[in-house]
Amino acid sequence: MFLFLFFLEVILPVNTEGGEIIWGTESKPHSRPYMASITFYDSNSDLNHCGGFLVAKDIVMTAAQCNGSNIKVTLGAHNIKKQENTQVISVVKAKPHENYHKHSQFNDIMLLKLERKAQLNGAVKTIALPRSQDSVKPGQVCTMAGWGTLANCTLSNTLQEVNLEVQKGQKCQGMSEDYNDSIQLCVGNPNEMKATAGGDSGGPVVCDGVAQGIVSYRLCTGTLPRVFTRISSFIPWIQKTMKVLLQS
Repeated sequence: MFLFLFFLEVILPVNTEGGEIIWGTESKPHSRPYMASITFYDSNSDLNHCGGFLVAKDIVMTAAQCNGSNIKVTLGAHNIKKQENTQVISVVKAKPHENYHKHSQFNDIMLLKLERKAQLNGAVKTIALPRSQDSVKPGQVCTMAGWGTLANCTLSNTLQEVNLEVQKGQKCQGMSEDYNDSIQLCVGNPNEMKATAGGDSGGPVVCDGVAQGIVSYRLCTGTLPRVFTRISSFIPWIQKTMKVLLQS
């Protein structure tokens, strides 16, 4: 998904994605070497795109909603169309959280075991994960990047990024019953109107060099903030699942 700014609701209706849009900033090439572009086919055999991030040489983290068939991961890309010095690796096993259900969006986290280990270099690196129950404070500014959909409904060729402000959990709780502050993050200042869009699901929100959240979903109103999976709440599950995947 791409990164964008919504106009005021009086100009742009709540449930539309069109209208005047100002893009996020293009990332400096390979400045976010942990980023992964993920493609997969859904149950209707349609090709889908998600973001993800490298957490071990052969493990990528993403959202559970990004599960499907023939999953492939591209590492080391800036312009996703050029495939210059990129590593395209098939996924041999996908492990979504066993308690993920699309109707609630809770537990929207998944680990992907790659067919082979990635070759780490200047363009491909892992990113640190938080410690269990690490906190992200409201007002903290974090960064999200992705190759999301542009206004003309095509995917961005180059990696885009935007700074997003963490919000108090009450702000999301007041907008949706499908929000649990213990396992989710409320991100995006409505006054700034910066946000992620469709296709960015699975990408990381990075705070001080640590992946603290996973892009999950937008609230039913279509307005800000957005909801991210709180990674620190899943550290025991991540450790257990990584151990199983690395032994398989």
